[in-house]
Amino acid sequence: MIMFGGVIVIYFLGGWMLEQFMIIFRLNYTQYIGWNLTPQLISTLFEQMAMQGIKIVAPVMVIAVVFGFIGNYIQIGPIFTTEPLKIKLERINPIQGAKRIFSIRALVELTKSLMKVAIISTAAFGVLWSKREELHLLSQQTINESITFIGLLMFQMALTAIIVLLILAVFDYIYQKYEFEKGIRMSKHDIKDEFKKTEGDPLIKSRIKEKQRQMSMNRMIQELPNADVLITNPTHYAVAIKYDPETMDAPMVIAMGKDYIALKIKEKARDLEIMIMENKPLAQALYHQVDVGDSVPEDLFMAVAEVLAYVYRLKGKSI
Repeated sequence: MIMFGGVIVIYFLGGWMLEQFMIIFRLNYTQYIGWNLTPQLISTLFEQMAMQGIKIVAPVMVIAVVFGFIGNYIQIGPIFTTEPLKIKLERINPIQGAKRIFSIRALVELTKSLMKVAIISTAAFGVLWSKREELHLLSQQTINESITFIGLLMFQMALTAIIVLLILAVFDYIYQKYEFEKGIRMSKHDIKDEFKKTEGDPLIKSRIKEKQRQMSMNRMIQELPNADVLITNPTHYAVAIKYDPETMDAPMVIAMGKDYIALKIKEKARDLEIMIMENKPLAQALYHQVDVGDSVPEDLFMAVAEVLAYVYRLKGKSI
């Protein structure tokens, strides 16, 4: 992009730039010849020549900066960072430098650069070869004609090089993007470490959950002696119900479990001689709708009341 911008500026402003150069030469070889040079005169001449030089190269420099920004914007979009300006000691570390120089990436970049030089040189030589007849006749042309021909030839060579560079840049951009994405891709070990940092160590979490389940089970076992009845689905669910007409508005679930925990609750209930009633639909409904410490919901109250009434009749109590 920078080369393209510079070539375009020279192509359109080449005549004006040549005229400015001629003015500088005329002043130096005509007006200032024979002058008595003094430090003040030399300073003045230097300032004038510097301003003339800046005026000539300014269009090329401005366009180069603009096209440089455009080229970066096309590749990565709008971004502003001072990261490249930060002082990093590893940049002057000879060991790290040697690793970069003799790395696979450095070898790839060297190969790419050599290929670019070879391709661009071939393209430029192709332009020269196509104009070989005209080049042989330059000695028969006037100075102005020769300068015009050489200028157009250089423009054609530069334009050819730009087109070749543009094609190479597209492939290079695809390769660089692939390498960048490959470089920032996380390995399986990195993913595991990241998961541990964000979610916690799975082993520790499982141990915490196991400890919480154990504590919850211990609390239920401690409350189980207060249960009036244990409603079960013989192989999967067990729900312990407690009801005190004087202090409770509705029966309350004080313990429940599934599978292994249900088996432990039933074993403890037998040891405590708590009445065990088998009622599959009610046991499943209570397990899925009620948590430990909650009262029995209204839609299940009648079914639970019937079970309690039956248990109380067997014990000779009234509900």
